Amino acid sequence: MTMATDTSQAASAAAQKENAYFACKDIHAYYGESYIVQGVSFDVAESEIVALLGRNGAGKTSTLRTIARMDNPSLNAGEIFLNGKALHKLADYQAAQAGVQLVPEDRSIIPGLTVEENLILAQIAEPKGWELERIYNHFPRLAERRKQEGVTLSGGEQQMLAVARALAREIKLLLLDEPYEGLAPTIVQEIEKILQEVKQAGITTIIVEQNAVAALKLADSAIILDTGQVAFTGTAQEVLDNEELRHEYLAI
Repeated sequence: MTMATDTSQAASAAAQKENAYFACKDIHAYYGESYIVQGVSFDVAESEIVALLGRNGAGKTSTLRTIARMDNPSLNAGEIFLNGKALHKLADYQAAQAGVQLVPEDRSIIPGLTVEENLILAQIAEPKGWELERIYNHFPRLAERRKQEGVTLSGGEQQMLAVARALAREIKLLLLDEPYEGLAPTIVQEIEKILQEVKQAGITTIIVEQNAVAALKLADSAIILDTGQVAFTGTAQEVLDNEELRHEYLAI
């Protein structure tokens, strides 16, 4: 377990592991003049599920968006690698082509398109992803609603569509920003089942989630951010077992 004391050195060392499937190495990012991501380092194994946690404003979403190479926040320094490919040198569309898919908090379902049209559009952009039949086998609710306009789905169904749309493209790293927000516990359980199937398919997942306990029960490992820096890296079970750690950094 790595605590906040001597955090940057320990986290940096973790990111330097040889042959890490995914690694952030001392990344620094800004929104305008606001210094949001302040030297974040961590690594992730292939097909691992990682819970990226912290209080509001800790830099979690900014870290995801930096990994996905979004324009905001802007990467000022550091390196990001996926399976040996230098993501930090890429634009957002190039990172997507390299297998990085971000499912944002707002889900970004395209108005005016059916469920199936949302999926087909993703496949046109990147035709090497999951085929419709495979998607519908994993997401039977979407199969039932394939001709329904995507934005008219329930919140849980829209989340399923957002994840399915990511999988419709060739994907190696799935980034999820608040996937459980506003969802009933039964729908959360369905999403968790799908993410376990994604793991079995060999896809690596980083999940940002305010429902920390649910995320930790799903995840293999955990990273806790505090004011833009890594405060903890370790197993998800370590966080679940450490009441002091949860209280200090997660308020639970």
